[in-house]
Amino acid sequence: MNANIPDDAVAQALSRVRAALAELSPTVLELEDESHRHEGHGGYRAGELTHLRVRIVAEAFRGQSRIARHRVVNGLLAGEIARGLHALAIEAKAPGE
Repeated sequence: MNANIPDDAVAQALSRVRAALAELSPTVLELEDESHRHEGHGGYRAGELTHLRVRIVAEAFRGQSRIARHRVVNGLLAGEIARGLHALAIEAKAPGE
């Protein structure tokens, strides 16, 4: 672990992601830190949230295309992307899908 990064940096980042996505009032929100799977690859930084999988179900996605849904999630997580979130895998659905 990088000595310059607090041990709880990943937990703090996940908390910020959860808070940002709460704006969509999701009925399901699963966050999976996949950073460890990319050790030695581009964008990986030990002790930081660099690769994230988001599974989200929200009424706000009803009638939206997959690309539109991804744009919404990316927009809400722009701050985390600016902080160093390198890769974001998104599974966004409306209830019942």
